[in-house]
Amino acid sequence: MEEQQDILLLQQLNTGDKSAYDAIFLKYYRMLCTNAYFLLQDEQQAKDLVQQFFLEMWDKQLYRQLHGEIKGYLFRAVQHRCLNLLKKQAYQQRELEAYGLQLERDMIPETRSPEIYQQVIHVMRELPVQRQQAFRLVYLQQKKYQEAADDMSISVNSLKTHLKLALKFLREKIKISEKDSPDSNI
Repeated sequence: MEEQQDILLLQQLNTGDKSAYDAIFLKYYRMLCTNAYFLLQDEQQAKDLVQQFFLEMWDKQLYRQLHGEIKGYLFRAVQHRCLNLLKKQAYQQRELEAYGLQLERDMIPETRSPEIYQQVIHVMRELPVQRQQAFRLVYLQQKKYQEAADDMSISVNSLKTHLKLALKFLREKIKISEKDSPDSNI
């Protein structure tokens, strides 16, 4: 019975009936959010991912590729997006840790204590992704402002703003005593 309802909704959707799309959304949204939450362990992130999926499904007319059972497709599609997001987050975390190691080598003299290193790593994780990227491109990869801005697909002024805010944040958060750092670079 449920499968026949889905087939009917899919047929209506393929004729451009927006109410069929709304019915599918209302029918599956909560279940998909629950499934996404199980994988992501973040309620808001799960809701955002499912909403983004439904928007993309409508905008790109992904439903036109469906024939038959829709429930399985929806669950697999959301699961796939969750796994991709988790992979992306894991990659960003590895990049950030590598960035922290590079930061330690480039900006903190070897005489610093392990506590300061841990503090730098921790603080770098707190920066928004774009500020981390701007800082990494300009200060660690030594790219020119225009080059870094092009890599990030932003203007040079936006890049400078990200750098300024990242440096301000680092200065405020990293507490290095005078005896450890009379000539701190941060």
